[in-house]
Amino acid sequence: MTTYTNSEELLARAVRAIPLGTQTFSKSKTQYPFGVSPYFIQSGSGSKVKDVDGNEYIDFVNALASVNLGYADPDVDRAVQEQMRNGVVFSLPHPIEIDVAEAIIDMVPCAEMVRFGKNGSDATTGAVRVARAFTGRDHIAACGYHGWHDWYIGTTSRNLGVPEATRRLTHTFKYNDIDSLHAIFREHNGQVAAVIMEPMNAVHPAPGFLNEVKELAHKNGAIFIFDETITGFRFANGGAQEFFNVTPDLATFGKGLANGYPLAALAGRGDLMRVCEEIFYSFTFGGETLSLAASKATMAKIKGSPVIETMRKTGRALIDGINGIIQTHGLDPMISVSGEGVWSFLNFKDVGPSSVWEIKTLFLQEIFKRGILSLGTHNISYAHSMKDVETVLGVYREVFPKIYEAAVSGSIRSHLKCEPLVPLFKVR
Repeated sequence: MTTYTNSEELLARAVRAIPLGTQTFSKSKTQYPFGVSPYFIQSGSGSKVKDVDGNEYIDFVNALASVNLGYADPDVDRAVQEQMRNGVVFSLPHPIEIDVAEAIIDMVPCAEMVRFGKNGSDATTGAVRVARAFTGRDHIAACGYHGWHDWYIGTTSRNLGVPEATRRLTHTFKYNDIDSLHAIFREHNGQVAAVIMEPMNAVHPAPGFLNEVKELAHKNGAIFIFDETITGFRFANGGAQEFFNVTPDLATFGKGLANGYPLAALAGRGDLMRVCEEIFYSFTFGGETLSLAASKATMAKIKGSPVIETMRKTGRALIDGINGIIQTHGLDPMISVSGEGVWSFLNFKDVGPSSVWEIKTLFLQEIFKRGILSLGTHNISYAHSMKDVETVLGVYREVFPKIYEAAVSGSIRSHLKCEPLVPLFKVR
């Protein structure tokens, strides 16, 4: 029987010392139903992690898609250990900053120059500041999730603490709906500094959509920015811009850039990037060498091994298997799967008297106790094997029909050993 005693004891300690008990919203108790969830991971290796109660999971969260090679990748660990012997942060730059910048320039189509940060939010905010400085305009058009800083988070329900004046400057448009972007340019004619978007998340771009966005941005004098915090070094060696053959003016990277080490990057056209010499985009730890060593090793492995190809093949087998389960058991009214092989999504729906949140809570309860860690996405890593795919498909074959039966009959509450999750924050 799966128990979470140590996790729950640690959570009780954590919430007394740390707001929400953790540093990251998506890792918090708001996302993991109490009584049926692990809250703390002790270790990870390859595609698997162990929680503090000794339970092992095949991990499809992968540190929110930051780990793209796998936990404790030996090549990355070796590079970090070698660099550690020579120091971490210095009073002047270390040459490895140049090595990693040049590696990104070599791999990413839009990259002529590069600046580093620590989180994806650093890079997206840097890109927005560059665009505003370059154009002399203030307004931003955004599509997707772009981090916690005021300019973006003010557009969401988590806007507490963001000044109203700041909130009025960013406007969201709908993915695959070019008319919604036209409307922003009509309403704020000559005032939009940049269009920033995730090139893809759960849904593929409609034919020509990304090029239409780029053309519309340039027609209106705006900078075109791809937020590749997740898609970078995941969709292709050069990111989604290579995969979709659409080159932005600027792009931002993070997550898999260093296989889980804290590093982000802002890259793009040289004339735009040189604006970083005038604006203030500066970090004490921007040149921290352990993360840069990890990034150098990660990119070398991506270039030298069939990393992306293998991830896509593995993830495609998983998507095909899930679709087969849905078709076999007639589960379309409750669930669908979308996204790319390397980053796919389970999309739950209300069924009869059962809400999507009750359904998702029962899903989490049942997969956790069967050794699968996911929040409804499959963030594939190079370490995931076809055996892992067969294991998770076996769990889904068992769990999905049971959930559907409970949902249709309205008996989900009787199957839950916890309170259902509640909607708090939708990032996309």
